[in-house]
Amino acid sequence: MKTQKGRAAPDGGYAWFVSLSCFLVFGLTFGVIKAFGVFYVEIHKYFEATATETSWITSIAVASIHIFAPVASALSARYSHRAIVITGGLICSLGVIVGSFARNLIELYLTVGFLNGVGYALTWTPTVTMLGLYFEKRRPVANALASAGECIFTFAFTPLFQLLIDSYFWRGALVILGGLQLNLCVCGMLLRPLKAHGTKRVELKTKILHYVDYTLITNKQFIVYSMFGVFAALGFFAPALFLIPYARNKGIEEYEVQQLTATVILLGTVLLLCPLATSFPELAAVSAAYGLVYGATVSIHITVLAEVVGVHRLGSALGFFMLIRSSGGLLGPPIAGYFIDKMSDYGMGFIMAGVALIVSAIFLLLLRKINHSSQRSKNHNMHTEKVGQRSRS
Repeated sequence: MKTQKGRAAPDGGYAWFVSLSCFLVFGLTFGVIKAFGVFYVEIHKYFEATATETSWITSIAVASIHIFAPVASALSARYSHRAIVITGGLICSLGVIVGSFARNLIELYLTVGFLNGVGYALTWTPTVTMLGLYFEKRRPVANALASAGECIFTFAFTPLFQLLIDSYFWRGALVILGGLQLNLCVCGMLLRPLKAHGTKRVELKTKILHYVDYTLITNKQFIVYSMFGVFAALGFFAPALFLIPYARNKGIEEYEVQQLTATVILLGTVLLLCPLATSFPELAAVSAAYGLVYGATVSIHITVLAEVVGVHRLGSALGFFMLIRSSGGLLGPPIAGYFIDKMSDYGMGFIMAGVALIVSAIFLLLLRKINHSSQRSKNHNMHTEKVGQRSRS
């Protein structure tokens, strides 16, 4: 990894400002999505919709992030990461503010869902890519610190959103949220490019690969890892959306719920225990346990992706990974909502998410097996080559 002056990736100095930018982007994108359960409750009641119908708002936003991630990667390579992130910040802010005037759920799907999700894609993807370029030796630490923004902002936004809704109704709260999301433009300004783009003449194939590395589809490790992403996404987003209505359904006080969602990051088998909890202390304990596991997962999954494909292909790989994972992000909340509507029990949403996450782990085990087989084959070939060299000498 070289800068325009030929130096290695900084791993310090200005790189920490890039890490700060990524921290804020995580919070203002996925942190908002995780805290959106507060809005879900109000919108659900206002439009007298089913759990499935209301959940499509978050589902469309998540799917849009994933589907437009490759577009964000390509545009960042063509123009600059800074310009695309600033543009994305303006788009998602506009989407949320316009959504505050929505007259029905369809308009919320198009604004707070689709338009907001596109803006998130244009901010999150280039920022995470830049973080990978600015760090090498300290990349796992940088990713962990940056991803902590999602958890910390979820903790802060949940009571804040409830306070805003109580004061200004959900429409006024969305307007204020749109203003907060303009800070994504500031995050974009912090992304100082490592190197300038050349005016060099290159072949068409080289240009295309620079923007979108389509050869990744031939990388079996990448495809297996992406399948992990699909099933993980089925379980990532539904729990946060339904935790607040589940808690209220159990008679837990509204502002106790705000404190509960300080740990609203849920994952894996712990989710299967959630329907057994019927009081605030029990829900808090389950959420906290899951939050620890989820935090570890989020902090390393981008690092693992860089190791699977190589950091030089991280931009395209991140885009493709998000695109493939989009099916899980799109279908997760509505599937959970379907089971909730059928069984009249919010606990079913957590069971669905827990099963999906356990299935996703199977693909990680498969990836590990493939990597071990590749390493054994490589070692065998090296041994055979050494034996051949000795025999010839």
